[in-house]
Amino acid sequence: METAEDELSLEAMLGLDDTLMGTFYLTMDAKGRMSFPSKLREVIGDRFIVTKGLDGCLYVYSCTEFREMTRRLKTKPMAEARLFSRSFVGYATVAETDKNGRILIPQALRECAGLSKDVVVVGVIDRCEIWSKEKWELYNSDNEDRLAATLEGLQL
Repeated sequence: METAEDELSLEAMLGLDDTLMGTFYLTMDAKGRMSFPSKLREVIGDRFIVTKGLDGCLYVYSCTEFREMTRRLKTKPMAEARLFSRSFVGYATVAETDKNGRILIPQALRECAGLSKDVVVVGVIDRCEIWSKEKWELYNSDNEDRLAATLEGLQL
């Protein structure tokens, strides 16, 4: 006999069912369409915000999380928040998956992140990041010392 616990996903059993995680290697077509991983859509939904991120990638937020981020930005003095607001909100666009689970990344955002054919989508707790495969590999090949220092500072 199957119990309710048997039906829960491993993420749910671990209390991680609202955590965006994992690394997914995908392709983008010439029009800027790409599949968005179903495992991430289960958490973030089929409609979300894509915007310019840091380190040469794009950030992807649920609509709720993006609304919360902009609410917090509004509470900051303009001198502190204007640069980030211009980039973060100015490039933001709503992405909605089609029946095949694909989204369209606008040309301006593709150019910001250097996206072409091979892309990587990474779940990072409360957001996703979309990277060009080349930038992702370069970033990861060069961050071992930074990662060690960060882990030491976080006392994990």
